[in-house]
Amino acid sequence: QVQLIESGGGLVQAGGSLSLSCRASGGAFSPYVMGWFRQAPGKEREFVAAISWNAGTTNYVDSAKGRFTISRDNAKNTVYLQMTSLKSEDTAVYYCAATITPVRTAANQYDYWGQGTQVTVSS
Repeated sequence: QVQLIESGGGLVQAGGSLSLSCRASGGAFSPYVMGWFRQAPGKEREFVAAISWNAGTTNYVDSAKGRFTISRDNAKNTVYLQMTSLKSEDTAVYYCAATITPVRTAANQYDYWGQGTQVTVSS
């Protein structure tokens, strides 16, 4: 059973940057595709980014391209989401997730989830 714990959320002004981390425990980390999702109040959970087990493949939602970077360190069992040029519409609870399948964008294809970390962007 893989357990995921996110950290790094907080309050930031529009245009600023924030880096999220998600550390995995309880199982082998390297085989998993890791994803970041977010959910704003009253909205469905939205795919943000995903990275393959060897970091050879990454995928981003259009709104994150050029602003967000997903990366991973298998030696540290950690996946990161570096966010720059933040906008008020990026405000949400951010979740990391893990799946053994190839890189996917659908939340229902991920097997393990963290508890989420709040990101608030003030305008």
